[in-house]
Amino acid sequence: MKQIPILLIVAAAAIGTGGAMTLSAAGADYESSQIFGGKLPPGYRDWTLISVAHEAGKFNDIRAILGNDLAVKAYRDGTVPFPDGAIVVRVAWSYVPSEENDKVFGQPQSFVAGTPTNVQFMVKNSREYASTGGWGYTQFNDGKPAHVAVQACYACHVPAKARDYLFTRYSP
Repeated sequence: MKQIPILLIVAAAAIGTGGAMTLSAAGADYESSQIFGGKLPPGYRDWTLISVAHEAGKFNDIRAILGNDLAVKAYRDGTVPFPDGAIVVRVAWSYVPSEENDKVFGQPQSFVAGTPTNVQFMVKNSREYASTGGWGYTQFNDGKPAHVAVQACYACHVPAKARDYLFTRYSP
């Protein structure tokens, strides 16, 4: 039950936060750095919320998964494989306790988005990215393309092949 407030906070942050983000982390080879001309696509923060997640372990972050209109339609319709032109983005933040919210609740229980960690995109183009399941991958740290090998991204997504390499399920 404690995860519900975290997920609601992530959803609110994804929908209500605008403007530029300062991102940090590590790591896109030449091919992936060329997706979107090496720049964050304008307006991606206004795309539709698909789901939210909390990752523990080494990531220990909260995430909003957003999609362009093609991706959202595919999710809603259960279309697999996704159509070319679908784009899914994962925006991640560290999460921190909210003393202000905890005062309202009368106990420590609330967490909010903290420092942004990175932004990752999956772009569907079955011809251009045939060797990686039809998806191109890119990551941005501090608003700049990161240096993570596309094959490494793909290898991580192979277990979700039956869902067209997407971990996230649509949350209606």
